[in-house]
Amino acid sequence: MTQTAWSETGHLAHTHRFAAPLDPVVRRMRALRADLPPRDGIAVFNRVYLTVTEEISRLLAHGAFADPRAAATLDVLFAGRYLAAVEGTSFGRRPPDCWRPLFQFRRHPGVRPLQFALAGINAHIGHDLTLAVVDSCRALECEPASLERDFDRVGDTLTLLEERIREELMPGPDLFQVADPMTHLLASWSLERARDASWSAAKVLWQLRELPALAREFTERLDAGVGLVTRCLLTPLAASAPASARPAWEDDRW
Repeated sequence: MTQTAWSETGHLAHTHRFAAPLDPVVRRMRALRADLPPRDGIAVFNRVYLTVTEEISRLLAHGAFADPRAAATLDVLFAGRYLAAVEGTSFGRRPPDCWRPLFQFRRHPGVRPLQFALAGINAHIGHDLTLAVVDSCRALECEPASLERDFDRVGDTLTLLEERIREELMPGPDLFQVADPMTHLLASWSLERARDASWSAAKVLWQLRELPALAREFTERLDAGVGLVTRCLLTPLAASAPASARPAWEDDRW
């Protein structure tokens, strides 16, 4: 079957040798899934992110984006920042502040799978997506406005994923007393608001590109601020229940 690639001019071309642009990213995430213990906090987020990346790859293959080349560029650069943070720690490098709490608490028995998933999404959306938009504008030689439709399309997919995460990882009504502090904590965070803030920050950072010192300071403050929210989302709650008493949402899928 003929597959689709982009020519040097940016127009669609056809070839039998083209590999889908997200395939290398998906392979790296699958390798992490195989290597990490299921209850590890990074593993929890990785499974979530792998799901959405596979969905975006499917949408790209079916022409769901206004500009496939721009959407693929954005997604590859976006995912690359998360993978760089994870792979960098294996070499002893300190992760960005936005990711650091998740690495610190990844094996904490009092942090629930839902917290790990949303904390990772917060770090990735609040910080990495902002920088990925700017990186994409540089790579594609375009303004942020040119990416807005595809940015929104990716965001819509992430919003649906967040709903699925909450449905699958939240305890049932019989566990309300256990879940109540977590429900209160997580109700204060919204992916839609995080996405809107990320887009605004990307536009500001793009305007600062001719002022490198100020852009660097803005990026550092953004990283620190998102990291603070990540840390709050990972507030330890009650220790995990015995295996026989654990609800379905805490099984090895997450």
